[in-house]
Amino acid sequence: MQRSFSYLVAPKIHHQNFHLTKKKKISSWTSAIKKASSPQEALNLYKQMQNQSIPFDSYSILFTIKSCTHFLPNNLSLIRHLHAHLFKIGFNSHVYVATSLLYAYVISSFEDARLLFDEMPEKNAVTFNTMITGYSMSRDIESARLIFNEIPSKDLASYSAMISGYLSNGSWDKGLTLFREMIVNEPFKPDQITLVSILSGCTRMGSLGLLLGKSIHSFIEKNEWEMNVELGTVLVDMYTKCGFLKGASQIFERMKERNVMSWSVMICGLANHGYGEEALSIFEKMEEAGIKPNEITFTGILSACTHAGLIDKGKKYFEKMIQEYKIKPRIQHYGCMVDLLGKGGRLEEAYEVIESMKLEPNVVIWSSLLAACKVHKRFEMAEKVIERVLMVVKPESDGGVYTLISDLYSLNGKWEKAQWVRELMVNQNVKKVRGSSFIRTTGTT
Repeated sequence: MQRSFSYLVAPKIHHQNFHLTKKKKISSWTSAIKKASSPQEALNLYKQMQNQSIPFDSYSILFTIKSCTHFLPNNLSLIRHLHAHLFKIGFNSHVYVATSLLYAYVISSFEDARLLFDEMPEKNAVTFNTMITGYSMSRDIESARLIFNEIPSKDLASYSAMISGYLSNGSWDKGLTLFREMIVNEPFKPDQITLVSILSGCTRMGSLGLLLGKSIHSFIEKNEWEMNVELGTVLVDMYTKCGFLKGASQIFERMKERNVMSWSVMICGLANHGYGEEALSIFEKMEEAGIKPNEITFTGILSACTHAGLIDKGKKYFEKMIQEYKIKPRIQHYGCMVDLLGKGGRLEEAYEVIESMKLEPNVVIWSSLLAACKVHKRFEMAEKVIERVLMVVKPESDGGVYTLISDLYSLNGKWEKAQWVRELMVNQNVKKVRGSSFIRTTGTT
């Protein structure tokens, strides 16, 4: 430790006298640090112990390190000074203290964390799991797996950390393989945290995700797990995002308790798959149950109105969101309203919504109205919208908008302007890819 962490400078402290007569005093100081009303107060108490030569025990140190994490990752020097002090008083090799310190370094400086890990004389399961999490956060999943392989006796938390690491880094197949290995080969069963993590990952795995989600659902039922709010909600979310609405509805109806997220994911799931009327029906039941909707709920509601072509209802719900529930509209709410009015041919109203926005309208908002102009052949308004679009469009990410503008000019017989847009695309290295999506040839997607 002394060689690798030679840059650490310990604060000046008095000689530590670990006399038995001070045991009671140590206990009272430890209790005070534990019960401190704020992280800063805990650190102040720790400094007072230094200044008054009060001996430290592992508990007082652990509570102090925990307080330090509230100041991370922006105050690395704080944890380094604490580390230096622990080295001086001989607590750096204490496995629980070192592991707690390791977690603080993982948050603030993974390079320091790796140094500390390599030099720890003793490691426990939490030590290894902390490093797995650290490597996963750093998107170095291969190194995380090497740490996982080093663990002499893997526990549930070890598997959970590694599986979560795979899923958070997009390695769905490896996460699935490890999950199956855990169920088949190990004597313990996954806990709810692990299952929720995996089910959340299923939504990004396509058809494979649905198969995995169904197998986890079967595992839950086979082991007679209670369908509580969190588990039920994540199952509903998984099934809706994987397109299995029947399964989502069955889970939703069986839930004994539902919170605002439970209702919202069901509403959004139905809306996103075109079941607007059904989504609105769920919303009415939500209000009858006395559950207050949030901004996510109303994103689903407005989307449902768009899919169902319910323009007046959509306007009513938008006003209700603002007036009755005091929710400030976000960009996605305005986007839904512009899309709803634009598809219904009420382009002047859509333009008024944009002009009334408390937020800066982005390219998606303007493009939605522009697409409506194309559908309804409103070329005069399109000219006005194009001027605004060109102020916010980014060739590297919004290339498809250029094609939309060129198409509008062509439909309106303005061939010179259509040609100008195509030349602009060439000059800015915008290349058409699948569908109407465009990317800059030197960029990434």
